[in-house]
Amino acid sequence: MKIVVRGANWIGDSVMTIPALKHLRNTYPEASIYLHTRPWAEGVFRDADFLDGILLIEPTSSRLGNILSQVRQLKKHAFDMLYLFPNSFESALVGKLAGIPELIGYSTEKRGIFLNQPVRVPPWKNERHESEYYLSLIEPSATNTELSLPLLSVSDERRAKALDRLVTLGADASKPIIAFGPGSTNSLAKRWPAENFAKLSRLLHENLHANIVMLGSKEDAEVSSVIQKQSKGPLLELTGKTDLADATAILSAADLFISNDMGLAHIAAAVGTPTIVIFGPTNEKTTRPLGPHVEIIREPVECSPCMLRVCPIDHRCMTRISPERVFESAIRMLETRTQ
Repeated sequence: MKIVVRGANWIGDSVMTIPALKHLRNTYPEASIYLHTRPWAEGVFRDADFLDGILLIEPTSSRLGNILSQVRQLKKHAFDMLYLFPNSFESALVGKLAGIPELIGYSTEKRGIFLNQPVRVPPWKNERHESEYYLSLIEPSATNTELSLPLLSVSDERRAKALDRLVTLGADASKPIIAFGPGSTNSLAKRWPAENFAKLSRLLHENLHANIVMLGSKEDAEVSSVIQKQSKGPLLELTGKTDLADATAILSAADLFISNDMGLAHIAAAVGTPTIVIFGPTNEKTTRPLGPHVEIIREPVECSPCMLRVCPIDHRCMTRISPERVFESAIRMLETRTQ
């Protein structure tokens, strides 16, 4: 049997599909299982042992061209079954046009006419972790007790190469390597103030002589620049200078990752790196990173979680979290790395 899974569209969501993908592998141990996903996701799943291959969705100049390109790509492989993690109409249409016999997905976006096995959206969708939502598509009867951690493997070679890169940039490998993720691509409200990251950086330099590595997309360069100017200490600036595969390897080599609610936090947790995530307007119950060493920091204010992208008042959910509080958590989390 040949099975293809249409991957999720965001970094964090992609990581949260891992328990479902592993369950699929356990359910069909002899099948060939492929992930059909966007090019950036290859960096997340490069060393995944639960997949037999990754098919990349290469963008075209038009929406129609994109659909037809995907259809041709899937037809070549003659898949028997397609699971759809995205809820979009278009992803189901592609599967139907590709002639895949069995299409399984949630019955959303009026796409039920294309699905051989439409699955009803569970009533707990907005109350339980998103990983359970993806797992329920693969096995509707599964319970949250069957939810495994979304762990990812990174080869020793990739990890060593990442560490060599940091040392070349000036890192002292004998001191803690702490990565920061101060940005967020789709919400200003999710950002802990840049000046707080800068003060945290100073505390880590002064007390631990830590190496601070800045990670994020090109869109995060502005906030990273502010932190760089206010830190008064050396930072290894890699914001916008890595692809996702490189960032994943760097996170696996780091001793600690501290960030806002962002996709890289899910990756750091999945590769087993101690991870501190500062939550404000979003709901950690449904989208928190899952991993063996994850700590969530949030301030219980009356208006959170509001899910707004821009705070209309004083951003109290984030500004009331002090750098000293995060520093104390960092000390505790670094101890887990040495245990």
